[in-house]
Amino acid sequence: MDFWYSIGSTYSYLTVMRLPEVERAHNVKFRWRPFDVRHVMVEQNNIPFKGKPVKAAYMWRDIERRAQRYGLSPKVPAPYPLPGLVLANQVAMVGVNEGWVEAYTRATYKRWFEAGEPAGEEPNLSSSLEEIGCDPSKVIAAAQSESIANALSAATEEAMALGVFGSPTFVVDGEVFWGDDRLEDAVLWAESS
Repeated sequence: MDFWYSIGSTYSYLTVMRLPEVERAHNVKFRWRPFDVRHVMVEQNNIPFKGKPVKAAYMWRDIERRAQRYGLSPKVPAPYPLPGLVLANQVAMVGVNEGWVEAYTRATYKRWFEAGEPAGEEPNLSSSLEEIGCDPSKVIAAAQSESIANALSAATEEAMALGVFGSPTFVVDGEVFWGDDRLEDAVLWAESS
């Protein structure tokens, strides 16, 4: 099952932090697929929270309520939006290639939501990479390369072609399930396929 996500998506925190438990409980495997949700939203003229304080306040309270149910302890509101969104996801693309995308994503979300350190910026970036045993300067240089920028762009185009319009999204046999609250529906669909 493909797990399309973008570091920078607030609701993806809930999914990122509980996905390993869901995999164990349901004997399913997720393929972590980072993409640039900001590009998708701009393409669709969909800026969900800018200039919408009531909706933004609801989002933070909703995340807080749902996190409590999952045993998570975010400090909300977390810094948002993320100026370093693209770099954070380019680092994730390096992680896809090198096999540590899940560990990096979980570390950076934890620092973002539980320590107030914006993902894609210092100290989150280097600390998250060091925590998982990576050399920050090497990884950041690779993340800023043209090949990784192109890989993130290609992944974003692939996501859009599949009908992905937000993060998190799960794709199972061509079926699209959007939102952390659709994770269980996606798992049930995978189990019944």
